[in-house]
Amino acid sequence: MSMLKNQRFTVDALFNVAGWVCVVTGGGTGIGLMIAQALANSRARVYITGRRQDVLQQAVDSWGSPLSHMKGNVYSISQEEDHVGVLVNNAGITSQTTEVEKGDVNAKELSSELWELTVEDWLDVYRTNVMGHFFTATAFLPLLSAASNLRPDHTGNIINISSMSGITATSQYHIQYNVSKSASIQLTRLLAQEFKRPGVNVRVNSIAPGIFPSEMTMSGSDEQNKSTIPAGMDYGEKKGIPAGRPGKEEDIAQAALMLATDQYAYGQRHCFPVVTIDGGYLLVHG
Repeated sequence: MSMLKNQRFTVDALFNVAGWVCVVTGGGTGIGLMIAQALANSRARVYITGRRQDVLQQAVDSWGSPLSHMKGNVYSISQEEDHVGVLVNNAGITSQTTEVEKGDVNAKELSSELWELTVEDWLDVYRTNVMGHFFTATAFLPLLSAASNLRPDHTGNIINISSMSGITATSQYHIQYNVSKSASIQLTRLLAQEFKRPGVNVRVNSIAPGIFPSEMTMSGSDEQNKSTIPAGMDYGEKKGIPAGRPGKEEDIAQAALMLATDQYAYGQRHCFPVVTIDGGYLLVHG
């Protein structure tokens, strides 16, 4: 009897997503693909979405049958599923950069540099990184709530992928990107409040990754949709990462599985409803 009771504490029981219906936006490359693989190889049924159909198909072809489901939008998914257990809002873009952190500049020079940031670029990153998360969550909400109604011990949940850049005090040369990620974190907090009501009952949380190999960090990917950070790059003293390395695929996968399965995680952390996976970067850079 005691052995049976202890089985609920095994890894398989604690992080069990077998049979769950999951959707990962931007799931063809980078962090989205990492999370999609983690869910699919844990026996979930995973739909990856994105703007580039050829990239999605390449991900499916490269990583096999666990990632065999590929649909483009909420309507097409709703034709095949009556609920969605997990929505990972991962799709995101970066922005144009500035030189504002390099050396000492006077007010005139700084003003001139910041004026180079265009309204169009600000709007682009906000459309994808903030508004995209909002409207995707809103569109999938009925399917997510339906998952909560299926089982009393399970709630549909949303995981918004933000960034440590939305928390750090430095602009990192792309101030509009960092502001958009801060907005994504605040959006998570607001949606967590809105969606907790009994008639909805959907959890909302966020992951703030640090530096991970992706098309955003490395400006490209290989024939299997994977990006690689050169081993010789100094991530200790130079990048200010106490872990001394960039993030691994397993690091982000563990965080996603934890938030997906922990039915007591409701995005209610004061100020930041977010799990930061950054190798200690924010301990140095605040």
